Amino acid sequence: MRSRIFPSLSYLLALIVAALFALPLYWAGVASLRRPDLPPAPALEWWLASPHWENLLQIFRLLPMGLYLRNSLLVVALAVPLTWLTAALAGFGLARLPERVRRPLLTASVAVMMIPGMALWVFRYRLLLWLGLADSLWALIVPAVAAGSPLFVLLFYWTYRRIPSDLYDAARVDGAGPWRLWWKVALPLARPTSFGVLILAFLMYWNDFSGPVVYVRRPEWYTLPVGLQLLKQAEATNWPLLMAAAMVMIVPIVPLFLLLQRVFLHNLLHEVES
Repeated sequence: MRSRIFPSLSYLLALIVAALFALPLYWAGVASLRRPDLPPAPALEWWLASPHWENLLQIFRLLPMGLYLRNSLLVVALAVPLTWLTAALAGFGLARLPERVRRPLLTASVAVMMIPGMALWVFRYRLLLWLGLADSLWALIVPAVAAGSPLFVLLFYWTYRRIPSDLYDAARVDGAGPWRLWWKVALPLARPTSFGVLILAFLMYWNDFSGPVVYVRRPEWYTLPVGLQLLKQAEATNWPLLMAAAMVMIVPIVPLFLLLQRVFLHNLLHEVES
């Protein structure tokens, strides 16, 4: 009896916690379907008698949100895999360096994380201008060559350092070189970290507002965060349309997280059990 009750209570508690976290998302979805000329609801509305589904179409009529959506998808489609690849390789190289060389690089990586992002805007803009990549989507994609953030490199570094050196030694005996060591030994054991970095990188590029504002001038290269701000300036009191635009930004994130978090948690639990 006890073996049946405790799992049931655990599942019930997990459902309650999940519902609490999903409630703001549900409220935003309902608020986006209200009549456009209505003020924000004074209390939580569970459903509307006559939902205005045309609000989702109206935001595409007021602004070229389809163009902004395409630009955001292009940025994440190129920048996220490039960030993952660079971070995975840099973390492996950092983990395999001698101690006397690795320690200064680790200190520099942590120090770079303490520098505010806005302190690099002018330098990065001048560099992109010199490369001829400013005022284009490449200005938002090229930073992925540097792994986007030192945090991603450090996440892979900490994962690779936990791998026993006996595995590397056995692979070397079989004739594996550095590339094969990374691809066949280190990377398969870093799957939870890979999925975590993919999620974090996607959120970083998808929600980036300062990058398009600082490095892009032409409206045809704006992304969704900039489009949401433009809609807020044009329809400052039209809360249903603002919530509808927010839902357009949220919708791609939810299925990605649900897809990757199952793989992430499965691999993480398997690693803990082993």
